[in-house]
Amino acid sequence: MTRIQANLVLLLAAAIWGGGFVAQSTAMDNIQPFWFVGLRFAIAALAVLPFAWFESRKATTPLGRRDWLAFAAVGLALFGGAITQQIGLLTTTVTNSSFLTGLYVVFVPLISVIVLRRYPHWVIWPAAAMSLTGIFLMSGGQLTNLTPGDYLTIVCAFFWGVQIILAGLFVTSTGRPLALSFAQFATCSALALSFAVPTETIGWEVIRASAAEILYVGLISSGLAFVLQVIGQRYTTAPQAAIFLSSEALFGSFLGALLLGEILPPIGYVGCAIIFMAMLLVELVPELTRRRSRSVTS
Repeated sequence: MTRIQANLVLLLAAAIWGGGFVAQSTAMDNIQPFWFVGLRFAIAALAVLPFAWFESRKATTPLGRRDWLAFAAVGLALFGGAITQQIGLLTTTVTNSSFLTGLYVVFVPLISVIVLRRYPHWVIWPAAAMSLTGIFLMSGGQLTNLTPGDYLTIVCAFFWGVQIILAGLFVTSTGRPLALSFAQFATCSALALSFAVPTETIGWEVIRASAAEILYVGLISSGLAFVLQVIGQRYTTAPQAAIFLSSEALFGSFLGALLLGEILPPIGYVGCAIIFMAMLLVELVPELTRRRSRSVTS
């Protein structure tokens, strides 16, 4: 696969994730959040299970109890991100959700500093300020216009940041990405269903009405897009992969306008652009700095 082909694969993954925001939003017309998240990740876990089994057969070292507990911790963070995002979509738009979720690009290095004592590149600080400015403009220039769903989506971005950090740590230490994927999906589903059963109602009519959305996000958005991401990143650079994958926010905004008729105030589009620029700066500036340092030393 050429680099151009790999980047197109990553662009397709981002488009699928962008479509996932629309599916998650329309599903809320028929099914409640905990049931949706529980069923979504149950399907994803079942889809990944055969591949995780083949991976385990080829592995030279079996996973221990601590490894499975670590994978469950990733699933706990995944549950936090998925459920706050899903509940947030009840009172926010697909456009806002897609862009605010992208704040994990800023949260990841901040969490690394506080928890892991790993200090990020200097660009993270102006990028964080840009992101906050973008959120302010997305609200129409008035913080009172931010909905409870917007605030929940910011919390969701924090949980995604935790999930990304934990997944990176444990997939590196175990070398078992498919086992990790299955375990985090299964953990997330079990947690969501444990809340859904006593607090929400469900029936076959509800499942049938939201079946298309559940299958899309379970098989396509959670399953296929993950595989496309892994394949694409084998043949392209990390900065290019970040650019193409972060375009999920643009796809989410575009599809929200095209399929759901969502409209932002003019100043809101400026806010979206600023948040997107912040995400790109966080990924691109450190890489350009490293390249410049290499050329100077050589």
